[in-house]
Amino acid sequence: MALRLFQRERRSLFGEILDWMLTPLLLLWPISLALTWLVAQNIAGKPFDRALEYNVQALAKLVVVKNNQVQFNLTGPAREILRADDTDLVYYQVLGTRGEYLSGEHDLPPPPDEDKATDGEVRLREDVIQGEDVRVAYTWIKVEVKNGGSVLVQVAETLEKRKTLATEIVKGTMVPQFVTLPLAVLLVWLALVRGIKPLAQLEKRIRARKSDDMSPLDDTAVPEEVAPLVSSINDLLGRLKVSLNTQKRFLADAAHQLKTPLAGLRMQADLAQRETDADELKKSLKHIGQSSIRATHTVNQLLALARAETTGRSLAKQQLDMVLIVSEVMADSVPRALEKKIDLGYDGPAAGDQAGQLEGNPTLLKELVRNLLDNAINYTPEKGQVTLRLLTDRFSGVLVLLVEDSGPGIPESERELVFQPFYRALGTNVDGSGLGLAIVLEIANQHDATISIEDATVAGHPPTPPNGPGTRIAVRFAGMDRTGQA
Repeated sequence: MALRLFQRERRSLFGEILDWMLTPLLLLWPISLALTWLVAQNIAGKPFDRALEYNVQALAKLVVVKNNQVQFNLTGPAREILRADDTDLVYYQVLGTRGEYLSGEHDLPPPPDEDKATDGEVRLREDVIQGEDVRVAYTWIKVEVKNGGSVLVQVAETLEKRKTLATEIVKGTMVPQFVTLPLAVLLVWLALVRGIKPLAQLEKRIRARKSDDMSPLDDTAVPEEVAPLVSSINDLLGRLKVSLNTQKRFLADAAHQLKTPLAGLRMQADLAQRETDADELKKSLKHIGQSSIRATHTVNQLLALARAETTGRSLAKQQLDMVLIVSEVMADSVPRALEKKIDLGYDGPAAGDQAGQLEGNPTLLKELVRNLLDNAINYTPEKGQVTLRLLTDRFSGVLVLLVEDSGPGIPESERELVFQPFYRALGTNVDGSGLGLAIVLEIANQHDATISIEDATVAGHPPTPPNGPGTRIAVRFAGMDRTGQA
């Protein structure tokens, strides 16, 4: 239960895209409303500001000088201009050159001291009178009096009409948005449904497939953004197909190869049960032991082939000394060579020499060398010779592994066939599973190496011995440099 609390809830791709599209839209809507309100106030204020400027200029014309004194005579038409309407209140004030009150409201605040306008210039400001916000237009009028100076004329108006007009502008702008916003959400939802539809169709096609259908998916009917995913799935299907084919072949090969030794074991066991003579019973038991050894060898070879084939791209490589690997395998092969009185020799660099360094998988390379030596010892007659050589190609600088024997050799017509699983050269009576060289080829491919087969007695070598021309198998690690880089 505790683990479930920390598990992230699986989200729908449709819901994720819808959220990322609608969330900014819904967040921007109130921001748009605020900006619209600010713009509407600015637009609504402009005509009223022009009216205030006109009123100030009209009142300024009523300022006169008589007997070196400033006078303000408010006429009837001027009173009509300043008459309050049903919505807003209009205030005015006229101050003399020394700041003395001449007419209008006593408590209308004066402009800032530093804001001294030039003659006749009308300015606007925000202010407060009797606890109400007002818009004030004012100007300074120079007059010809004894000590000189300017007369201040101000006209103030409350802001109700401005707010009403701004509200109407906002309503006219935002009401259509209330209608279009749900429509936009619906269109976005429909567009997403249509955009996600190819994914739903792809999911149906995959679900409709049979369990053994590993054919690639058709990527021509999917969107461009989904094509890489389909390509990755096709790559995975291809690898699964190869893996399944390998498993099927392995099972078929194992069943085929184990059938004969197991049948022989059963027959020898039946004969041993019926046998009463001790010597004949020992012979039957000896045959049973030999058959079990062959069956064990076949199983080991099948497992080695399966391991080499399935290693694939996950092959773990490391820097290693091929001399040490060869020495260990040769030490394991000495008892069999002595049993057949075969001269088993080595020619190459010593352990630790830079010439024997290579990057590869030690387990698989050991299997490669073991199978080459086992194959050579199996096909070399008694008192023959098997030699393993490690050398560096003088021209290309690559490491070459050579295994030579003095056996009957492999005809040129069969040199490609011997690498096929379970193929055995005709005319030989050697026990074996026919998997040794198939394993060698698979491991060599895993290490980007190439394999070649030729007679051991070529030009410049001794003439063909009585047992045959012998065989030389060369493994060239040409796909890597000496540091193991491909």
